[in-house]
Amino acid sequence: MLRFLATTTAIVLASAAGAKDVSYIGAVETVAGEATDVARGTVFLDSNRNAALDDGEPGVPGVIVSNGREVVISGEDGSYELPAYSDMNLFITKPAGYVTPVNAQMVPQFAYVHKEAGSPDLRFGGLDPTGPLPAAINFPLIEDAQDTTFDCLVFGDPQPYSNREIGYVRDTAGNMLAERDMSDTECLIFAGDIMGDDLSLYDRFKDIIAVGQTPQYFVGGNHDVDFDAASDADSFDTFRREWGPEYWAAEIGDVMFIGLDNVRYPCNGVDPHPFCSTDKTHTYNGVVSERQLEWLGNFLPNVPQDKLIVMTAHIPFQTFTDNTAAKHQTDNLDELAALLDGRKVLALAGHTHTTENIEEGEHFHGWEENTNVAGAPFHQIIIGAVSGSWWAGDLNDAGVPRGTQRLGSPRGYYQLSFDGSSYVDTYHVFGQDGAQLHASFNTPRFREWAGRLIAYRDLYERSFDQEPPVINRDLGDLYMLTLDDLANGTWVAVNVWNGSKSSQVSVAINDGDEMMGTRTQAGAGEEKLEGVNYADPLAIWQQSTISSVSARSVDGGSDTQGYTTWQGTEWFGKAGPFQRWMLTDSSQHLWRVDLPSELPIGTHTLTVSTTDRHGRFFTQKYAFEVVAELPNPNWQAEFWE
Repeated sequence: MLRFLATTTAIVLASAAGAKDVSYIGAVETVAGEATDVARGTVFLDSNRNAALDDGEPGVPGVIVSNGREVVISGEDGSYELPAYSDMNLFITKPAGYVTPVNAQMVPQFAYVHKEAGSPDLRFGGLDPTGPLPAAINFPLIEDAQDTTFDCLVFGDPQPYSNREIGYVRDTAGNMLAERDMSDTECLIFAGDIMGDDLSLYDRFKDIIAVGQTPQYFVGGNHDVDFDAASDADSFDTFRREWGPEYWAAEIGDVMFIGLDNVRYPCNGVDPHPFCSTDKTHTYNGVVSERQLEWLGNFLPNVPQDKLIVMTAHIPFQTFTDNTAAKHQTDNLDELAALLDGRKVLALAGHTHTTENIEEGEHFHGWEENTNVAGAPFHQIIIGAVSGSWWAGDLNDAGVPRGTQRLGSPRGYYQLSFDGSSYVDTYHVFGQDGAQLHASFNTPRFREWAGRLIAYRDLYERSFDQEPPVINRDLGDLYMLTLDDLANGTWVAVNVWNGSKSSQVSVAINDGDEMMGTRTQAGAGEEKLEGVNYADPLAIWQQSTISSVSARSVDGGSDTQGYTTWQGTEWFGKAGPFQRWMLTDSSQHLWRVDLPSELPIGTHTLTVSTTDRHGRFFTQKYAFEVVAELPNPNWQAEFWE
């Protein structure tokens, strides 16, 4: 049973004044003529919606136009002029009250991608040579009656490596978008790792997400790069061909959305980290380029101070999950934070395949060393992954891998509901309407079982060749406690998937007095606490046994046994757990409530409640049993002998 109550302090969103217009299909207009070494053109109101500047169509003044470095404002007649570079994105910032054309797959058309000589020879093609600049580059707009009350959906890391996994995207995000009322949803935002290295799959992905009939904005992830690019200047060329600029801005209502590229690939010989040394295999690093910082420095003075800035990048600005890793956080967060100082900012990221709701000022060990900032300079949300733990695990009822994420959250996405410059963030789980948490019992027998499982994975990091010491069925019933379990220390572990430092958690047994929970990580600068005492029992139980790796048929043999992930890594053999680093033996959003050392034998109810940072109240009820000793879980053959 689940119920949801919103207090009067929560934002209640009204219906938008008018449904969004997504029927405007078109593109940026390029005008042939004498080549020029200056980028110029007109931002115009496309009265006849043909995406061409016709006689009598007025210019739109006051629109921000950029070449990725410099920024200008369109004049009274909509005209602009900017310095040109041989490799640049020329783009506008969509102003509130207007929309740009979209293509047939709902990708907004607000940019001209210019690469005079084209990409080097790349596996997935990159950009064809554009040649010299056109005589004019014109940006069409139409007016659209947008309200300041709307929502956007945000997705992290779909990361399909194969056509099979594209099918999983269809059966999760695609089905949700097809079924959901999207009338108040103004944008979809994807925080990178749209693909899992095979960029030939982009078209099928686009077609699936287009069922939502909502403009979609993208930033690239480290699995969206052209891996055969020798320079960062070319590494997102295929991404640019498919989606447009790797960094951008768009205004909806009182919100300025900014997309950033903080994936430098290759970083070898550029960044000072050991993993970026020239004798290492080409890899990536989390950093915002000087060019983007220059653009932001020129762009932000044109954004009113009262606008909410929602900033999306792929690699987290800071993360609890990889708190001591430079590669998985943003090197120069201090420079970015200085540009945004004094503004209201919500920062979104993906990459870690976790949900993390990090409040301003929160702090974990490793952040200052790796981002040059100790406490979080603004509110940050790591939005989880459509793929969960890389599409790992056994199939659920929808035929999709469960993929329980590294900090214990199920696979899902975020809804951001805006009212002016205020917002409410809500995490949604695919197929679980309204659920916000799960709870389970950390018992002495769980700790012994989990300790053996983790020790096995420490010894055999990835292999399915060995028979593990325990599987999920060895743990027994998660919601049955013995008298010894209680006497020797048992607590309720409550995983609030979108929980933050301000969240409050309580449990009650049999409608008795509330017992308040303690967050296992205070977020006060401490190190990450790991191990069975800080584990999520339900999550580890779900991650402990991938039975499908052992399934094999006569017809398919090794071709259909188990599955492959990443770049062809094979998962087949004997059933075993997820990889070690994927097991939830720590979490930023886990609360502990100690149980009494004695409870009567019998069936009890457990009421688990949480109040979030917006004052919203959620509750979930469980039945559990207390027994003198665990009964035989199997068929009781003695009655039939």
